[in-house]
Amino acid sequence: MPRLPAGVWSLSGFSLLWFGGIVLPLLAIILVSFLQGRGLNINFDPTIKQYERFFSYGGGEMLARSVRIAGTVTLIELLLAFPFALWLAKGCKNNTVKLLTFTALTVPFFLSPAARVIVWRSVFGINGVVNQVLLGAGIVDEPVLWLIFSEFSVHFGFIGAFFPTMVWPIFLSVSLIDNDFLEASGDLGASRLRTLLHIILPLALPGIVAGFVFTFIPMLGDAVVSSYMGGNNVLMLAAQVQSLIGVSNFLVAAALAAVVLAIMLAFQVLLWFALKPVGGLAGVFASLRR
Repeated sequence: MPRLPAGVWSLSGFSLLWFGGIVLPLLAIILVSFLQGRGLNINFDPTIKQYERFFSYGGGEMLARSVRIAGTVTLIELLLAFPFALWLAKGCKNNTVKLLTFTALTVPFFLSPAARVIVWRSVFGINGVVNQVLLGAGIVDEPVLWLIFSEFSVHFGFIGAFFPTMVWPIFLSVSLIDNDFLEASGDLGASRLRTLLHIILPLALPGIVAGFVFTFIPMLGDAVVSSYMGGNNVLMLAAQVQSLIGVSNFLVAAALAAVVLAIMLAFQVLLWFALKPVGGLAGVFASLRR
């Protein structure tokens, strides 16, 4: 073996594993999406029939719905998670409270994704807790049907499931902000709002960007929430891929997976252009070296 620095071998080994474990399967999915066949019999003749079939059966509407819901929930998560992460990183001084909060954010991930979502059906269902309270209080005369198996319930299910993935990166980024910066801002007469806008937000931008990536992209691949909370009324891409695999329609499933991959790549490109005024992704994450 050539005498090279150990770091070179580590990087090469990691790159090889990454390429073999992630890139090759993705390329295989894209390749299979352009093939044709029936059941498990695949004909290696290139075609775009799977994509035509997808869009001719309402795939465009499903695609738009999936992106719209994922984008809306990601923005809601940011509005909820940023003040919470700011309080947890700088406002909460009690280590016990911090530990309990982290535990509350972490424990649900040790449960089945279905178990984390299915509980809401007993809360928002037709005979659920919310409807029983509304009926008992005389606020409504009949159960509210849109509380379950609707876009509202899907939004609510996603918010609870992906809240930690937005909180953690922002918390880590805000935690790295030196308190001397905040104290100096106050000493110079800046208000809390001015300090937030001109010091905290720019320095927390890496966490915000990471939160967007870790929330929006996995949400597109989540089939549990849309299936259990939306039923057949709110079809999304990931749930449809899972359904197609269940009936052994692998070629159309591969086409849908390729569409999801294309959306993720488009999101990364849009993110790159959006961050160009502040130095791009490299410039944003360079601030973590402070």
